Amino acid sequence: MDTHQSQESDELQIAALFLSFSCTKLDQMTGHLAACLGRLSDAQIWQRGGAHENAIGNLVLHLCGNMRQWIMHGVGGQPDLRTRDLEFSAATGHSGSELMKLFRSTIGEATTIIAATTPAHLVERTTPQGRDVTVLDAIYQVVGHVQQHVGQIILLTKQITAQDLDLTIPRPR
Repeated sequence: MDTHQSQESDELQIAALFLSFSCTKLDQMTGHLAACLGRLSDAQIWQRGGAHENAIGNLVLHLCGNMRQWIMHGVGGQPDLRTRDLEFSAATGHSGSELMKLFRSTIGEATTIIAATTPAHLVERTTPQGRDVTVLDAIYQVVGHVQQHVGQIILLTKQITAQDLDLTIPRPR
């Protein structure tokens, strides 16, 4: 194998690792979210500490809207149908199980698109939210965004339930 072929092989392997890890991380966050929503009542999912805060339900709706805009639209080429303000103005309406079903469905669609992304497509340009980014940037943005807000949901769940969730290695108490 010559140097050029070796470099191409390395680039394909790196692209495959990035895409696979992105899907794995989104699946992991889905499990963490399910653990949180499973511990909370519907009232707790929609509670806010003040008008300046988002309820857990709002964050779940927001994550689904963001994935639709950045992955389904930005990467997959589907129409951009997002109404961002509705994600934050909702005060109730979805039960925990409905939110989890919506999130799983959205993650499933997003990871299908991510897994089918070719290495050549990763460097193409897209404009979700009017931002000129590469497809790789769009995927990376979504994975980080999901981790950020699921982390907030984990913290809120710990505060609401006054319990550790033992999402990683259980610690002796």
